[in-house]
Amino acid sequence: MAEPREESSDHASASEAEQGPDGRKKRMFSKELRCMMYGFGDDQNPYTETVDLLEDLVLDFITDTTLKAMEVGRPGRVQVEDIIFLIRKDSRKLSRVKDLLMMNEELKKARKAFDEANY
Repeated sequence: MAEPREESSDHASASEAEQGPDGRKKRMFSKELRCMMYGFGDDQNPYTETVDLLEDLVLDFITDTTLKAMEVGRPGRVQVEDIIFLIRKDSRKLSRVKDLLMMNEELKKARKAFDEANY
């Protein structure tokens, strides 16, 4: 049986996320998650509870990864190299990050070439 994770008092977990004016949790990725779920074979209108649970998991992952990255590199700063270091043993994540970084560079070059052509 796995031991329960210890929550750090320095950050709020996704379940303690900001609340909107109506007292409900502020959901940041609901629309995107619904589209992704549909793209991966779920119903076009998945249950709200399922989307909320998935968003909690995503936010927990992002929070945990960010906090670990802040400890790895320069204190209090997150850099791309820190994230790469953390996921270096997960070949799928590492491959995806490298693909996205390469695509980002290509987009920057294309924007620069487009801007130079317009002036």
